Amino acid sequence: MRSAGRIGGLEGFSTGAVTRQASARFTVSTPGQGFTDVTGAVADFVARSGLTRGLVAVFCRHTSASLTIQENADPDVRTDLMTALDGLAPRHGSYVHGIEGPDDMPAHIRTLLTDSGLTIPVIDGRLALGTWQGIYLIEHRDRGHRRELTLAALGA
Repeated sequence: MRSAGRIGGLEGFSTGAVTRQASARFTVSTPGQGFTDVTGAVADFVARSGLTRGLVAVFCRHTSASLTIQENADPDVRTDLMTALDGLAPRHGSYVHGIEGPDDMPAHIRTLLTDSGLTIPVIDGRLALGTWQGIYLIEHRDRGHRRELTLAALGA
């Protein structure tokens, strides 16, 4: 039997009133199936918001594209993730819903498996992402689309 991990104490604990909020949206033109790094756009929004600490929410307003936080160092990770999604939701499965083409229902399943929204802490005016993390829009359809992302920030 393996022993459980150890949980350290709280570091950098702070409290305060929510005194600032901001919201915006932007579009991403995707080239088709794959990952688009939107980290820079979200970081720019946080910088413009004036938040030094709080939360930023990123929401994808579509059901056939999604968001994820993933490794941003080795592009092979994103290639392998697409391969895994292909295995979990094959493009030409026996789906009932097919009115928008054979890539539509698998796109909905892939969004179900990933997510349409993310929440990221803001610390010292910056996204509190790990060293190798980036925020990605995942296009699940075969052809390119214009995808709208909505941003909201709360904090101080």
